[in-house]
Amino acid sequence: MISFKLSVIIAAGLFTCGMHSATYAQDAKVGSIAVNGAYTRATVPGQAAAGGFMKITSNGAADQLISATSTVSDDVQLHTMTMDGNVMRMREVKQIEVPANGAVELKPGGLHIMFMNIKAPLKAGETVPVKLKFAKAGEVEVKMPVNAPGSHGHGPKH
Repeated sequence: MISFKLSVIIAAGLFTCGMHSATYAQDAKVGSIAVNGAYTRATVPGQAAAGGFMKITSNGAADQLISATSTVSDDVQLHTMTMDGNVMRMREVKQIEVPANGAVELKPGGLHIMFMNIKAPLKAGETVPVKLKFAKAGEVEVKMPVNAPGSHGHGPKH
């Protein structure tokens, strides 16, 4: 009886760890480009937009992230946020530069992906499929975990 309970507890613990790790970002690679630590955040009903964050590394030539698409939104944009005096301003950019043998971080308050006019609220624990298109490396799909609102996520891996 005790060994049965212990095995059930161990199995439950392993299942819980497995489920917890499922909320971590999926890493992806295309050509010399690696995407790590991708995530987005849950939204509330009526919220029209959500940000996407990740670290993009080039292990070769410079490249550019030129677009992103997703089933959660018909309009996915590349954005940056900058300070204008005491006001934070967000604007669309045509591309995001990935330096040769370097990295760029898409993070809150800086460069990011913006899901505009989302079709339904994003719920914590779900994943969002995002197709990233690079000028040289081509396309890669990333499954972004949806983290709780206000969460900083797991962020890019270093």
